[in-house]
Amino acid sequence: MTIINTSVLTLVLALIPASAAGLSPSVVLSPSAALSLSAPAPSLSASGPENLPGTFKFGTCVNPAGETFTVDSKGFIDNGKRVIPVMGEIHFSRVPEQDWRREILKMKAGGIDIVACYVFWTHHEDKECVFDWSGNRNLRKFLEICRDCDQKVVLRVGPFCHGEVYLGGIPEWMVDKSDADPESFLLRTSAPGFIAAVRNLYNQIGKQAEGLLFKDGGPVVGLQVDNESSGPWPYLAALKQAAIDAGFDLPFYTRTGWPAMQGPAVFGEILPMYGDYADGFWDRELTDMPGSYRFAFRFRDSRLSAVIATEVFGTNQSTEMDVADLSYPYLTCELGGGMTPSYARRIHIFDKDALALAICKIGSGSNLPGYYMYHGGTNPYCAEHPMSELQNSKYTFWNDLPHFCYDFQAPLGEMGQPNASYHNLRLLHQMLRDWGDELSLMDPEFFRGPGLRRAVRSRDGKGFVFVNNYERMAELPSDTLDFCGRRVFVPSGASFCFPFGMNFRRHTIDWATAQPFCKAGRTIYFTAIEGIKPEISVDGKVYSPKIDRPCRAGGLRIYVMSPEKSLQAYKVSSRRVKFYDGLLYRDGRRLVRENWVEEDVNVTVLHLCDAGPAREVLFGKAGTPEQPSEEQYSAAARWSVSIPEVKNPEDWFLKVDFKGDVARMTADGRTVEDSFWNGRPMLVRVADLVGKQVELSVLPLRKDSPIYLQKEERETLASASGNTLLELDGITLIHRITR
Repeated sequence: MTIINTSVLTLVLALIPASAAGLSPSVVLSPSAALSLSAPAPSLSASGPENLPGTFKFGTCVNPAGETFTVDSKGFIDNGKRVIPVMGEIHFSRVPEQDWRREILKMKAGGIDIVACYVFWTHHEDKECVFDWSGNRNLRKFLEICRDCDQKVVLRVGPFCHGEVYLGGIPEWMVDKSDADPESFLLRTSAPGFIAAVRNLYNQIGKQAEGLLFKDGGPVVGLQVDNESSGPWPYLAALKQAAIDAGFDLPFYTRTGWPAMQGPAVFGEILPMYGDYADGFWDRELTDMPGSYRFAFRFRDSRLSAVIATEVFGTNQSTEMDVADLSYPYLTCELGGGMTPSYARRIHIFDKDALALAICKIGSGSNLPGYYMYHGGTNPYCAEHPMSELQNSKYTFWNDLPHFCYDFQAPLGEMGQPNASYHNLRLLHQMLRDWGDELSLMDPEFFRGPGLRRAVRSRDGKGFVFVNNYERMAELPSDTLDFCGRRVFVPSGASFCFPFGMNFRRHTIDWATAQPFCKAGRTIYFTAIEGIKPEISVDGKVYSPKIDRPCRAGGLRIYVMSPEKSLQAYKVSSRRVKFYDGLLYRDGRRLVRENWVEEDVNVTVLHLCDAGPAREVLFGKAGTPEQPSEEQYSAAARWSVSIPEVKNPEDWFLKVDFKGDVARMTADGRTVEDSFWNGRPMLVRVADLVGKQVELSVLPLRKDSPIYLQKEERETLASASGNTLLELDGITLIHRITR
């Protein structure tokens, strides 16, 4: 096993201004001065007790080509260069096998450097000792595609994954064994029978990944054991050893940094990773933004979230970090790329939510934005039971989730459709690719108190100021930022970062009131922020560049894009930026253009029957409103749906605009898609419907139902005539066009 050297960070209780040697007179001499603010609050950096070892005990970090991938107390080093990679979650068993390559390439174009994916135990060993690695479950093929697309992979191998999967991903036969003989099989413990079953699982996963680890020239660089486990440490240590015994000799191993560990952990064995969400389907409140979600939109010196897994671990989680954990790099694996609605809590995500979260985490010192989810998916079909989390199940019975839909309102949705967050985040991710080597070594400063939310990361007089004037479901007032001698108006809803002390081609960009996008050849591209006048100081002289056209600022070539133009910008090579109104991604030497177009094609919809009386929503065994039973769907309104013949049906999707409680689409009597109404349409794959008898069912929603709806949907429900809401507004066809 390779031992990777790492430093142990020092606890800093007062900030020390950065050196400003060599900067022009117009440039501030410290981050605090850069902002012209009052003294910042103390910054909690990392420290460890003297007995902590100075090494991480991970596996082989060099491949046959001599390339290296390592991690130290700051973050990742890719072949000798410090990087801030971006990690995005996709679940291969929830995405059609034939789509994997295209969707991985779209993730890469969105700025994803590392693909993260759960390996759901129950998807592969639903029957004891009978493993299924075929079709959408073909892990080896998925890893080969990631290798061919030059995408690194972190496998999250359980045994418990959650992921809103039936029984948290643990097979039902394993749950039954635990119930019958807890001494031998107690779930998520070191019980000998359970560990033996997990070893068998890991061995099977290891065979799938054989020859595809980083040391072999493959894509797999890391592995997460279990999920949201508090230990105790011997359990996690046993899982890591089982993974190593299964052949997983990797550059790093991880665990989620929440909940707090039961007892001490051995430093350097497993990296803790963190996360935060804009909102959570698991909350029991019927109010907007309950609890502490608003704190995710602030810069903080704590890595912990008070909202993750509150349904399991209680609401009084400590925000005090373990000293040893602070000696690890600040990495995230579950930064909310979206959120799925549960039956009880019908969340819909806004376009700016994910970007604001990312700005806050990176500004707070994180050197790995890792999104859950980055790409949505669909649960596989199972004849015995739905493959989603259910209240009436034996384990993980906390919530009712749609049986099939796991869109998660992610940057790339269930069908691979791009949402606005895809493009918003893509601009930030490209900046991290081009300036991550510098930013990764910059320490954060935090500015507490009222007023504009901001933080600075800097080193040796260079740095970035991060600003977030956005909070989900709150109207923050406009404010001003004192930045390098300029008073900058910051509109409500703005999230961005500005650079200072940036060197490029023997020149210094003293500061800029536009966000860096990329370096391409001799040009630096910037993104203008809506409502903020872009200005750039180069070598001590201030310039007001023209928008959406190349120009010069002193000795530099710059291009400041308007907010609208920037959403079309893609860096396609080290020297070229191309603009395209849609998705643009590289497949080998070919640039692929993808657009999603709502076509004027006739879909025949025939009303079959009206809905019966709306059901009274009762509470399930988890104490949360329970979704309809199969029998209660007999009271749904029903329509038959006829789809005209189309070429390449896998590129076509039905868009169902409905209002009510729950909608389901069936093909020859089998459900293929479902949706809890949250104001968003339901998408259905036409390929699942071709040649079959297709029916849509929608249940009415009572006005007194004890479920959470956001403001727009609450108003829609309240304005419905009578005591219930049920409307079918239309069914249209969407065409995914690639060329």
